[in-house]
Amino acid sequence: MARIALTGAAGNVGRELLGAFEEEGHELTPFSHAENPDIEGETLDVTDPDEVLEDLDGFDVVVHLAGASSPDAEWDSVVDVNVRGTKHVFDAAVENGIDRVVFASSNHAVGMYNQSDPADPETLRLDSATPLDGETAPRPDSFYGVSKASCEALANYYADRHGVESVNVRIGWLMSEDDLRENATGVSAEKERFTRATWLSPHDCRNLLKRAATADLPHNPLTVNGVSRNDDRHHSLTGTMQAIGYQPRDDSAEVLDE
Repeated sequence: MARIALTGAAGNVGRELLGAFEEEGHELTPFSHAENPDIEGETLDVTDPDEVLEDLDGFDVVVHLAGASSPDAEWDSVVDVNVRGTKHVFDAAVENGIDRVVFASSNHAVGMYNQSDPADPETLRLDSATPLDGETAPRPDSFYGVSKASCEALANYYADRHGVESVNVRIGWLMSEDDLRENATGVSAEKERFTRATWLSPHDCRNLLKRAATADLPHNPLTVNGVSRNDDRHHSLTGTMQAIGYQPRDDSAEVLDE
């Protein structure tokens, strides 16, 4: 049984994980920036290094989701919360002897490879897209993407320098099937393709991050993609499946073309 801390528990991805670890017998403690009446957890300000160090004591794994989560986020926001907050989590991992940190990176860390409009990070060109895997070097499409690429570098540094098991997960666009249909309707072809390519279903999200938190790692650090098995995807899942045993079930085409 692993003692798992979940930062950013009130966010969309965090809420999907609240009951995800129970069937394997792991103990999950959710942390949110502010009190939430519908989440039984604790508050944590990741921009406060002393608070992070104290509150993340006694855990085996941290799934670190806390941070500004929009591609439209401004520079000051992503530096303070995403970059500095992630450094504080890794510092706490070193000081508290935490075995593993799963960092919620993003497809936007490599978004510029296939973006059709450099000013719009949620577009995808319609011709053949460049396949991207976990070894693909960052090429961010926004300040948000820059922060995620920076935090991947932090994770790699703490793995190499301090031996912390570090898993960077380049998460796609988590949506329910209804939200997928809504976001793929009445938009440009470039936006629709981005939506189809990057969809991460709730079921696959839970499976993805459970495996990232608990699977034996083939090497350290590790960076993997996190989307569903979409026909239109350009983020390769071969490395994710081989490295952590991810088994994606859902496909945006099966939802949108039914």
